[in-house]
Amino acid sequence: MQNIALSPQHLLSIRSHGESAYPEECCGLLLGTITDDIKTLVEVWPADNAWSAEAQENWPEQTGLTERRRYAIKPEDMLRAMKHGRDRTLDIIGIYHSHPDCPAVPSECDRKMAWAKYSYIIVSVRQGSSEDLRSWSLDAEGNFQAEEIIAIEPTQIKK
Repeated sequence: MQNIALSPQHLLSIRSHGESAYPEECCGLLLGTITDDIKTLVEVWPADNAWSAEAQENWPEQTGLTERRRYAIKPEDMLRAMKHGRDRTLDIIGIYHSHPDCPAVPSECDRKMAWAKYSYIIVSVRQGSSEDLRSWSLDAEGNFQAEEIIAIEPTQIKK
């Protein structure tokens, strides 16, 4: 099982973003480091949900869905985060998003859009309040497996 280490402030940032975006999905990037079997989150990078008709063209099987049930991150936001991370010796180690009024379990769409080695943190937001928050990563067969979330103090995070 993979592990992801993060601080209570990181959890609060992700939960708050999910609540403020409700009833739409929020999304953002996770910047940090990867060593052996642990990913360490250093920075939460919120992004605007860019799901649109244009984004939907890249996923024709996702017809009729809106920002309420899908998310997309603009390529320029990804590039900006990559540059920001590189300047700090950090990598994009994953993506987070919310599931409005649904469990914090990856959908089939989440699986199809997922990249190997990334962590996918999903926060369930019901009626505007964050509930369950879980992290996932793809296994060798392309299926999501739960990751253990390890809470650490900000002083333990090497920036």
